Amino acid sequence: STSRAELSHIALQLFLENGFDATTIDQIAARAGIGRRTVFRYFPSKNDLPWGDFDLLLDRMRAHLASMPAELPLVDALHAAVVEFNRFPVEEVPYHRQRMDLLLNVPTLVAHSTLRYAAWRAVIAAFVAGRLGEPEESLRPQAIAWSYLAVSLSAYEQWLRHDDADLAVLLDEAVATLASTFDSTRGDG
Repeated sequence: STSRAELSHIALQLFLENGFDATTIDQIAARAGIGRRTVFRYFPSKNDLPWGDFDLLLDRMRAHLASMPAELPLVDALHAAVVEFNRFPVEEVPYHRQRMDLLLNVPTLVAHSTLRYAAWRAVIAAFVAGRLGEPEESLRPQAIAWSYLAVSLSAYEQWLRHDDADLAVLLDEAVATLASTFDSTRGDG
């Protein structure tokens, strides 16, 4: 019996040992003690393995945003949600560092990541659109969603550059830089 998290961890270890492109689904299945078809029951492709249970994390962020009090300013709600989305148990941090190093540096995964980032941005844009009373696809919700993704990725790049860096602190600082930029939305609560 293997969980999505265990299978993702096994794949991450093999990607580190052999490189992403050189690691096969058969190697991952063998290391996990499961069949090749079982791997694909957990993950639709090899490119999805480093993402772990990303869809569950998106569901949690959506629920977290929905639970925010309506009177909480938009930038404060987004700040809290983005930092919380990227908070991981201590034992998961080494895996997450490996995961993000792959996702930000392996060309195949960088390309695939655009799909995952689009799903993340959609959660942010939907929340912003609801708060602003605008369509999700309109400029402000989309610009805000792209901006929060950009500052999140910049925090991750800093985190990967410095082994002693604290991801939560970096994210907090990066997201805080947007508060003055989007200050005009504070009254739109």
